[in-house]
Amino acid sequence: MAAVLAVVLTACSGDLLTSGEEQETPAPSLSSSPIPAPSTRAPQQPSLDRYYSQDVDWKGCGDGHECATVQVPLDYAEPAGETIDLDLLRVPAEGGKAVGSLVVNPGGPGVPGTRYAADATSYFGTEIRQVFDIVGFDPRGVGGSTPIDCVSDEQLDAFVAMDPDPDTAVEERASDAAVAALGRGCVENSGDLAGHISTVEAARDIDVIRALLGDRRLSYFGASYGTFLGATYADLFPQRVGRMVLDGAIDPSLSSTEMSLVQAKGFETALRAYVGACVDRGGCFLGDSVDAGTARIRKFLDDVERSPLDGADGRRLEIGNAVLGIWAPLYNQGYWPLLDSALRSAFAGDGALLLRLSDAYTSRTGDGYTDNSLEALFAVNCLDHDDAIPTAQVAPRIPEFERASPTFGKVFAYGLAGCAQWPVPGEQPDGPIDAAGAAPILVVGTSRDPATPLEWAEALAEQLDSGVLVRRDGDGHTGYNAGNPCVDDAVESYLVSGTVPESDVSC
Repeated sequence: MAAVLAVVLTACSGDLLTSGEEQETPAPSLSSSPIPAPSTRAPQQPSLDRYYSQDVDWKGCGDGHECATVQVPLDYAEPAGETIDLDLLRVPAEGGKAVGSLVVNPGGPGVPGTRYAADATSYFGTEIRQVFDIVGFDPRGVGGSTPIDCVSDEQLDAFVAMDPDPDTAVEERASDAAVAALGRGCVENSGDLAGHISTVEAARDIDVIRALLGDRRLSYFGASYGTFLGATYADLFPQRVGRMVLDGAIDPSLSSTEMSLVQAKGFETALRAYVGACVDRGGCFLGDSVDAGTARIRKFLDDVERSPLDGADGRRLEIGNAVLGIWAPLYNQGYWPLLDSALRSAFAGDGALLLRLSDAYTSRTGDGYTDNSLEALFAVNCLDHDDAIPTAQVAPRIPEFERASPTFGKVFAYGLAGCAQWPVPGEQPDGPIDAAGAAPILVVGTSRDPATPLEWAEALAEQLDSGVLVRRDGDGHTGYNAGNPCVDDAVESYLVSGTVPESDVSC
């Protein structure tokens, strides 16, 4: 597994196996009025009219859902050129009459949004589902939206299984070659698409979707990477922002090194919380203290690197799989018992359950990968950042990363080189996003979130001119619908009624 996966995989984790005066923003409405032009910060070109005014043919696609495909330009600089398709899925409002659409994105980058919307009853409260059509879309290059294709399932298996923190020059060269081969495959199999699935382009697609849904302003819920996508939209089209919630936020002002250090600390904090819960129960199989427990896990990883375990489906549990298998349950406190079982079995020599947890993290089943989320993850992130360093320059940075995370520090350090061999040049984000002139934007952060640490949410809320922070004290990735009524009330009151907290909220 190339280490870049550690740095930027911020997908919203799914099923691992199988006070004062209220401020109001106008309620979204399905207006029949003409769609106004975008703000002057992102002028709509007349040549884009055909995309904004295309007919959308919604058809039933099971379970009361409606599906459609719309077109957007491959390259917004050449709108008369090649087009690509975007898959949409709409879950009609349960109340029978929607006040508008809530566009949702679960993160990744690379996770299909249609699947997120289809499972709306699992992710969104009744009040939201009563008044909004929940609309998910597969971002360009993802899922059913002209998907990027890079390598075979067998090549992806080998890629994920690789040592994420190479110990020798031979392993470093193998890691570089694997990333280069993945990127080369994207270009060879997907052509120009490999250079046109950036977050900025996906954000522009959202504005086309907004217009085609008939909403003058965008109501949006983004989780994890979906917060970066939503914040990018808000910066491009601030006057188009309606009610927006960004949960498990990413700080767009950080360099890759800064992001990696914070995320390394976040995963270490989450691991220590997991081990601490085990110790507090008494008789913990990991050890009698948090330090002893994390050391036991680190020793286990070192042992697997030397001697992979028997896994499942004729496959072995390699070191890359073992790391991901441990990370996956840290996204949701409810999955900690699964990690208990997986580690107990693995300590006894059976790596099957830990391999299945790794597979869940990368959308793999016994029959292969169910989507292209892993390929899209690399393709999008390497387009969005241009500050990768050569693998040979990683070693001097390792001590700093190991201070942040004694268990996973080297993995995150080598992630800095993950896009150095990518064949399509990337662009570094412009820095802080302020979205000046946008309606209030609710930013949610969780204190022990492994993938998107609380300090990122705090930073994004501070950067946004209209940001309002909701802090959740808890474990797991993202804060809404995670068992905290205070968070749920703040999010639902804003989306449904437009009620904006007078100040930041601590839950």
